[in-house]
Amino acid sequence: MVAVPSVPAAMPIRVLIADDHRLFAEALEAILAGDGRIEVVGCARDGWEAVQLAAELKPDVVLMDINMPVMDGIEAVREIRAADEGAPVLMLTGSNSRADVDRARQAGAAGYITKDRIAAELIEAIVKVAPQSF
Repeated sequence: MVAVPSVPAAMPIRVLIADDHRLFAEALEAILAGDGRIEVVGCARDGWEAVQLAAELKPDVVLMDINMPVMDGIEAVREIRAADEGAPVLMLTGSNSRADVDRARQAGAAGYITKDRIAAELIEAIVKVAPQSF
């Protein structure tokens, strides 16, 4: 009998969700659970908690709502990127404002997705910015 070397399975992309709307965060988690390449490792309810969980959990990608209590998403992105320059953060928002897009990019966000486009674009955007490739 000849041993066949096994190909190691790709590690899932570890995602942290940061959104203060519980039902929306749960919907995101359900969307992501349907893709075997992605694992949700945590959920933050405000920007400050997102910064803390990002430091603790070291996710591959952070999904960050732009408008949150305690610390808004823009400031949270700055804090996360200051602690880890390579941490990809995708901004999620209901706004399509050019000013918001510019602020997110200046803070260090890797991408920007409006909430009405999440079902069509979210998983592909996560895979695109994640440090590992599939």
